[in-house]
Amino acid sequence: PSALATGQAPMGASFRLGGLVVPGTVKRDPASLKVEFALTDCAKEVTVRFKGILPDLFREGQGIIAMGKMAGDGVVEASEVLAKHDENYMPPEVAEGMKDADACRAAQKAMAKAVGSRS
Repeated sequence: PSALATGQAPMGASFRLGGLVVPGTVKRDPASLKVEFALTDCAKEVTVRFKGILPDLFREGQGIIAMGKMAGDGVVEASEVLAKHDENYMPPEVAEGMKDADACRAAQKAMAKAVGSRS
């Protein structure tokens, strides 16, 4: 997400995007397989749209890799979504970018817990 914020993804070019699914952002269309969610690297967020079956490990706060292209509206149109299982299954540049994911995930869980305790 931070690389996208600096304009490093040319319009129409395919790329891989790794990060954590932001809690509370997953929106599913009940009439189709369309889903939209925010992905973060704990510095920036980007919205991702996907149409298809998500992996079993996909959930809020989970590390994922989305493969797709930047749409004209600034949303990533994903053609594939992979849930992070183990760094051994990730491209090295994505695994490197996710090194601080545990700290980020802990902060997100604390934030979600704090929000949930207010309701």
